[in-house]
Amino acid sequence: MKEISGNITAAGVKIALAASRFNSFLVEQLAKGAKDAFVRLGGDEADLELVRVPGAYELPLAAKRLAESGRFAAVVCLGAVIQGATAHAALINETTARAFSEISLETGVPVIDGVVSAETLEQAVERCGTKQGNKGFSAVEAALEMADLLKKIG
Repeated sequence: MKEISGNITAAGVKIALAASRFNSFLVEQLAKGAKDAFVRLGGDEADLELVRVPGAYELPLAAKRLAESGRFAAVVCLGAVIQGATAHAALINETTARAFSEISLETGVPVIDGVVSAETLEQAVERCGTKQGNKGFSAVEAALEMADLLKKIG
């Protein structure tokens, strides 16, 4: 059996980051982690483009335009949604996750969900760069691997 898998290298790859301004103190850490991953994995910072949107709910539209532009091998969406007293956070998380998947399937460009969804601020902080790593970093790794895999599949 022949196995095809993607490599995680950023050399010569162009990636777009779409980042929410809401909960910016958390999202900035995700963006720093994403940039760090890209550069550590051999990417040129000039091949990384950052687009800002008001909140997580606006990420899918920006992601779709970025994916359709044909300029990027992948799109990474960054945001932080913290559960409050209402079901609003769950609605945003379900809607955006579904949209990212649909955009990937429609465009053929990997759209990676780097949105932290947490029940508490403490959990969100942990997933944005402390105890549990940085979801921005791991999202860029996934984007690079998928972009390479799709190139190999053809």
